[in-house]
Amino acid sequence: MPGTTRDTPSPGSGPSDGIGGSGRVGEPESTTERPRKPVPAAGFRAAWRAAPGATLALGFSVPAASAAALLLPAAASGAVDTLLDGGGTARAVLPLAGVLLLGLVAGLVGELAGPGLTAALTARLRRRIAEHAVALGTGGRNPYPAGDIAGRLVGSAPDAARLVPALIGTIGALATSLGGIVALGLLDPWLAVAFVGGLLPGLVVVRAFMADATHLFERYQEIQARISARLADALAGLRTIRACGTRDREHDRVLGPLTELSTVGHGLWHAQRRAVARVLLLAPVVEIAVLSVAGWGLSEGRIPPGGMVAAAGYAALGLGFLEQLESLVGVAHARAGLRRTEELFGVPAAPHGAKRILPAGAGELVFRGVTVRDRGRLLLDRVDLAVPAGACCAVVGASGSGKSLLAALPGRLRDPDAGSVAIDGLPVAALARGELRRAVAYAFPRPTLLGRDVREAIGFGKPGADASALVHAAAVAHADDFVRRLPDGYATPIDGLGLSGGEVQRLGLARAVAQDARVIVLDDATSGLDMVTEHQVMDAFARRLGGRTRVVVAYRATAAASADLVVWLDRGRVRAVGTHDDLWDDADYRAVFAGGAA
Repeated sequence: MPGTTRDTPSPGSGPSDGIGGSGRVGEPESTTERPRKPVPAAGFRAAWRAAPGATLALGFSVPAASAAALLLPAAASGAVDTLLDGGGTARAVLPLAGVLLLGLVAGLVGELAGPGLTAALTARLRRRIAEHAVALGTGGRNPYPAGDIAGRLVGSAPDAARLVPALIGTIGALATSLGGIVALGLLDPWLAVAFVGGLLPGLVVVRAFMADATHLFERYQEIQARISARLADALAGLRTIRACGTRDREHDRVLGPLTELSTVGHGLWHAQRRAVARVLLLAPVVEIAVLSVAGWGLSEGRIPPGGMVAAAGYAALGLGFLEQLESLVGVAHARAGLRRTEELFGVPAAPHGAKRILPAGAGELVFRGVTVRDRGRLLLDRVDLAVPAGACCAVVGASGSGKSLLAALPGRLRDPDAGSVAIDGLPVAALARGELRRAVAYAFPRPTLLGRDVREAIGFGKPGADASALVHAAAVAHADDFVRRLPDGYATPIDGLGLSGGEVQRLGLARAVAQDARVIVLDDATSGLDMVTEHQVMDAFARRLGGRTRVVVAYRATAAASADLVVWLDRGRVRAVGTHDDLWDDADYRAVFAGGAA
């Protein structure tokens, strides 16, 4: 995004600290899980899955409330006629009281069930969005920045979750209105004719309002997401903003879309105001027409005195749909939120395979004809490479040569557009998600520590790991000493833990070791360590990890020198493979490190 200030690597240059597949994989169908039929994000089926009790309660309460509303004018008319005919008070009032009680109970149940269903659907949608965002990853498959996804997670999900309750309420209002029109026709056909004649212009007003409101809500949410994305960029680059003294410029950039947001917001209010004004002008005209026809029928004896009361009540019910603009606004808002969430779900995540057991082997890693493109740009070009099992392979090259991108392929943080990556002869695309995470572990330059305390942070990639295994992993990463000096050792909470960049990196390395994977990928994961500590860590990896295969994105000559094998990338192609000593004779190879960038 132009103008952003980001302290994290871009998708093509290096993976962030996360997991997720992206890209295209052309594996045989027999090795891939069958794609599940997508379930609508917030439809009635989703509502039933999220909260069957609340859905059932709302499904019964709304029709019951509509029935009570339709019975009320008839009950009032009967009470009037009974009293005029000299009937008893109890006989006149009891049916009316029963209808009122039914409406009260149905309304109370609806008021309780609606928010409960919305909350359950919101939780379900947010979970699905989070899972899908992780599955999309940070590569070329995911077209949305983090701030945009956060906007959909925080804003669009609860909006979309209101769709089913809003639709049920609106359908109930429509059923009540249609029932009122039918009741008018049964009372006297001319009453229905008078009502429908005035209702048709109102339906045109409502239809136009719904179209305008849905479009405006979509634009409103899109602009909100744009602001959210810019804010996320600015928060990620706070140090850069402060160092460059560009606070005011960033302030203007982040809040730039506010003017457009205000314009769209005012457009929503104007659309609602116009619709309300037209309905308010139309409703009295329709009621007067109905009452005039009812008075004419009463004078001719076609309608009893109580029929005047019923006609007024049914006319009000019939107009109720036009007066439900607040509910219609809710439906339009929910539809816009649903479209935003469905748009995200419309971007398919890379499918995982069905193989749950790796073949026998010690971590041989083979790249065959691997090609990766991004927006027409060739990032990796037909890479063929074999890393022997148990070897340490350093990947070096100038900035933008594709080192981090190559390192992202074994764990499917990015998928190739062509070619394949295999571990011990099995393509990684054929592995089930859990087995892939057990096969490949990662350590990044800026690891995010997840979990309640240090122990959980180290074992985050392998839940339920033995405490001794976590201590062993910390020792291999040379983190055990400083962890034991923390206030509560391994039980020290992560929140508020003030660690240096090098200490955080060592915990990230310990997390990768604790996964006990066949292949460990270190993507500039020692850049925060001094050269002595880096040498100690790399030596410990070589001596204590039982011959596990290691892929190291190397930015220092010392890291390349300690590797068994060096892969030299140049503009997305393998320029040479050999030992560091062999390659050192090439002046261009030496220049990679002399320039201070790799």
